[in-house]
Amino acid sequence: MTAVEPSLEALDALVGVDALCVFLTADERPLTGAAGYLDWRLCGGLSRVLQDGFFKGAVGEQLLMPTLSRVPALKLFAVGAGQSASLDAEGFGALLEAGARMLHKAGVSSVAVALPQLSKLDDAARADAMNKRFVPAFGNGSVQVFAERGLKGLL
Repeated sequence: MTAVEPSLEALDALVGVDALCVFLTADERPLTGAAGYLDWRLCGGLSRVLQDGFFKGAVGEQLLMPTLSRVPALKLFAVGAGQSASLDAEGFGALLEAGARMLHKAGVSSVAVALPQLSKLDDAARADAMNKRFVPAFGNGSVQVFAERGLKGLL
């Protein structure tokens, strides 16, 4: 697993990933961090899906979108995370496992991941959940995480 700070440059420099996976909460609008940069590269494609109500970011929602070659990966998977304030460590871990299962079923062996901002979880809890409940699903595959400075240092 590698971690990079979210930026347009980091998004454009992705190498060797089959897909992007972005975990979106139901209440983060406008999109920020890696999700915001991804939305920018997709010319507002994520925002339109959210504004139209086709995808809301509710727990259990999953969406596959083409990237139209605007980023290095061809597929974008969005996973609903629910309300940011309601996700605790167990809920976040379960969310990551559900995302990993979805990606595995889709045949994704290497992925770049954008995690949501969560007020209840510190960086150590987020890193622990990634290391224990998401990364193992990819075995020899590659996992790249867009992570702010504090989280990046723990991954």
